[in-house]
Amino acid sequence: MTRRILAAGLRLLTGVRRLHESPHGDGPAVFFANHSSHLDFAVAWAALPAELRERTSPAAAHDYWSKTKLRQWIATQLFQSVLIERLHITRENNPITPLIDCLDRGRSVLIFPEGTRRGDGEVGEFKAGLYHIARNRPEIPLVPVQLENLNRLMPKGTYAFVPLIAQAHFRAPIRLLEGETKADFLSRARAALLNDEHLTQ
Repeated sequence: MTRRILAAGLRLLTGVRRLHESPHGDGPAVFFANHSSHLDFAVAWAALPAELRERTSPAAAHDYWSKTKLRQWIATQLFQSVLIERLHITRENNPITPLIDCLDRGRSVLIFPEGTRRGDGEVGEFKAGLYHIARNRPEIPLVPVQLENLNRLMPKGTYAFVPLIAQAHFRAPIRLLEGETKADFLSRARAALLNDEHLTQ
């Protein structure tokens, strides 16, 4: 109930519309979105249908969300996030592993392939994480999510909120093609996120 109230409040605050049905069918999916604001993961999460939202875990940076008990509670209990390492990555704390584990438990994940937030509203080049997930679990649909106005709603470097209408466009799912190189796949995934065709919202 708390998460439903939170999601409703986020939609009211940002103006983002809720998706009325799953954009990929049944089962888990990897939602991947552009990253420009502190609110990105919360808005994309709030835009999902209630049942799907309860089965979706956003990826969250361990170094930031574990700094205080309050932050950790917000990330892990409120948003049911997966905390991943981004600073001192080793074979033992590979950030892909907890995401794959989450998918194997039947949950969807929400990730940001650019890695860090951009403040100019442009979508940067994708890092390799999305490719490695797709290669490890090729049967899982990958759903591009284009977030609009989030860089203006809460700009990078500030915590000030500027009232605007945010949008979350869930696009047609893609998958890794047989024999597709990492570079080609990441370029195609980025293009799919930016493509205006096949909007489901």
